[in-house]
Amino acid sequence: MNSRLAHLQPYPFQRLAQLFEGTTPPADKSPIRLSIGEPKHAAPQMVIDSLKGSLENISHYPLTRGQDDLREAMAAWANRRFQLDNQPVDPNRHILPVAGTREALFSIAQAIIDTDNQGSNGKPVIICPNPFYQIYEGAAILAGAEPWFINTTAETGYKMDFSQVPGSIWARTQMVYVCSPGNPTGAVMNRGEFSALIDLAEQHDFIIVSDECYSEIYFDEATPPVGLLQVAAERNIKDFRRCLAFHSLSKRSNLPGLRSGFVAGDGELLKAYLQYRTYHGSTLSPPVQTASCLAWNDEQHVRDNRQAYRAKFDAVLEILEPVLDVSRPDAGFYLWPRTPVSDTEFARGLWNSEHVMVLPGQFLSRDTGTGNPGANHVRLALVATLEECIEAAKRIRRFTESLI
Repeated sequence: MNSRLAHLQPYPFQRLAQLFEGTTPPADKSPIRLSIGEPKHAAPQMVIDSLKGSLENISHYPLTRGQDDLREAMAAWANRRFQLDNQPVDPNRHILPVAGTREALFSIAQAIIDTDNQGSNGKPVIICPNPFYQIYEGAAILAGAEPWFINTTAETGYKMDFSQVPGSIWARTQMVYVCSPGNPTGAVMNRGEFSALIDLAEQHDFIIVSDECYSEIYFDEATPPVGLLQVAAERNIKDFRRCLAFHSLSKRSNLPGLRSGFVAGDGELLKAYLQYRTYHGSTLSPPVQTASCLAWNDEQHVRDNRQAYRAKFDAVLEILEPVLDVSRPDAGFYLWPRTPVSDTEFARGLWNSEHVMVLPGQFLSRDTGTGNPGANHVRLALVATLEECIEAAKRIRRFTESLI
């Protein structure tokens, strides 16, 4: 077996199952799971109808680069959404469909990291936020790179402070993962922060991998989060050099099971990544491609989705703010409250007494020598129905009051 597999850590939900061993949640209270970011809103009916109506195409091998109409729909959406008028995304050069961003965020590291020509500096480095989406760490390890974490805390506005990175690490850095809006904090990078990161990429010659799968869940319709390619285009970065942005229908359109997304950006990188993907084999089935076109071309269901999340945040925060240190994030569908006891004790006690499942923050983070930045936080995914989220908030409040 690949010896690097031994360095992979258990996934957060494996650790959560272990944490709950020996608990007996009350049978008279229905379980409410706010632990996993799996949207529960209804999928767009047009997508369901399309899948049912195009099953005859399952007999054809799909193209790795995707159907022309799918790439055109993805490019058109990106150009509209991020106002890429002066440097539009070209569907034939700057877009590749992927089987959800999870798959692509992992495999891009395998395609980019070069361990054959790492020089005398040592093992290649991939910089990641901390807390983080664990795919980043696993991708780095299996690509033969060293993950190097930047803590995102209240003191940094829950954003990556790249001034923390020493020159010796920049010298080995081949790739940087950013997540905006952030998982789990919901923090959004602004234009200046993206622009400064582009400067660093040019200075130190690394690739920016921007995970933007939560970009369509925000609170003010007039101010959507900016994206990496948007800033690159505003700066006239030709061919989006060194910039890759990842988008998905999972959160935007409540279609996590469809496994449909795309990567957009640097044309030369995507040319090489396409070759990698012809061997990798993660192509979208023809019915999924056809249905995805419809989803990317429609915005009404996305606006309705945002409104549903706004209603849940309004209701849940009104209940929790009097007893927890919690606030509305910049975007996304997570809350990231501080806990009055350790996060693991809070999560286990809440499940055992109120049948509500939340994820301890330390399971999403690594100790970097100054403590674990996720400790004493829990992640609440407001993905259940409004009624369930309100009921969960009431139970969380009751449990918290029992502690304090």
